[in-house]
Amino acid sequence: MNRVTITHRAVMLAVLGALAWYACVVSGPLMAEESPAAEAGRFTAAEVGPVPAPVEPVPPAELEAAIARGVAFLLDSQRPDGSWGSADNTKGGVDIYAPPPGAHHAFRGAVTGLGVSALIESGPADPGVAAAIDRGQAWLLDHLPDLRRATPDTLYNVWGHAYGIEALALLHHRAAGDAALQEQLAACIAGQVELLDRYESVDGGWGYYDFRIGSRKPAASPNSFTTATVLLALADARDLGIDVPQKLFDRGLASIKRQTKSDRSYIYGEYLKYRPEHPVNLPGGSVGRSQACNAALRRLGDPTLTDAAIRTWLERIVARNGWLDLGRKKPIPHESWFAVAGYFFFYGHYYAAVCLEALPAAERPVLQDQLATIVMAIQEPNGCWWDYPFYDYHTQYGTAFAVRTLVRCRHGD
Repeated sequence: MNRVTITHRAVMLAVLGALAWYACVVSGPLMAEESPAAEAGRFTAAEVGPVPAPVEPVPPAELEAAIARGVAFLLDSQRPDGSWGSADNTKGGVDIYAPPPGAHHAFRGAVTGLGVSALIESGPADPGVAAAIDRGQAWLLDHLPDLRRATPDTLYNVWGHAYGIEALALLHHRAAGDAALQEQLAACIAGQVELLDRYESVDGGWGYYDFRIGSRKPAASPNSFTTATVLLALADARDLGIDVPQKLFDRGLASIKRQTKSDRSYIYGEYLKYRPEHPVNLPGGSVGRSQACNAALRRLGDPTLTDAAIRTWLERIVARNGWLDLGRKKPIPHESWFAVAGYFFFYGHYYAAVCLEALPAAERPVLQDQLATIVMAIQEPNGCWWDYPFYDYHTQYGTAFAVRTLVRCRHGD
């Protein structure tokens, strides 16, 4: 046997030995961690967090007055064509990247969906509110089917599809007894589902930029919170009997789970998966996003997400609200502590209110009062709310999110 053969045999034995060690030592624990009990055990850190200071109960009349002022602002700011928002207002040199006109079609679609949803959820509609909802409905039915991405690298349209579906689902319930209208709304929802299938990332889930390739099937880095928003909308569609491919749920959930840290902070996007300790991925940076991800995981039945974890993160958004508020109204995204962007604020509070609905009814009132106290204190004199200067969309989307939040802070709801 020559020296080369001996060397080859030695290498082969070393490789086989390494494989045997991996199978016995490494594979065993990894396989054990995949069991449901072990998987749930990963997240015990998510059930420990700061305790917020108590607040006085919010008088129902004051809550309703704040909602009413917000609704009045939405009525006043609706455009003649039934939509909300425009590119008419700029803040000079730091506007977010938005290739025209497609990016603004997406923004207007999303904000109009939010406006319609807020008006429907606010309560029994007087004639003026009902007329505004009808105008918004007509705009959505006319414009959402044509919504596409602005450019190969810009996929803001996914927000329009998601919030469009949410509004259309609420409109479908509102149209009970009108079979023809419900059929029209369902057809539009089905079209939006198809578009979300088309614009899903090749990795599963959804992102709003594809700076990697700009391919026909987007190579966007999925964002945890964008994916959560889309999954909640797709769940609304499925609940109406619309055909939603199961793969969208499976791949989207897998994407969120890849971005889930043991304390239920969520990575901002998969492109940051090798930087889990980046400030935006720490609890102070994730507090506005974790709410949406928790809401989606609970809605879709993730067995590892406990009530205790949901409650802890709700308490965190109250106790650590200052980290979000420091970013509010700052003109440059992610310039604040923990790389918080202003537009995390009302988005985060709205999904916190959605998470509230997942808790037992007896546990909600204290947290409802805490969320309502935060939101009501920063309503503007003209009745609107806003968190980030964003062309002429910010007061409209901020108000819609705030109204939808306060609606869920009504005791007994």
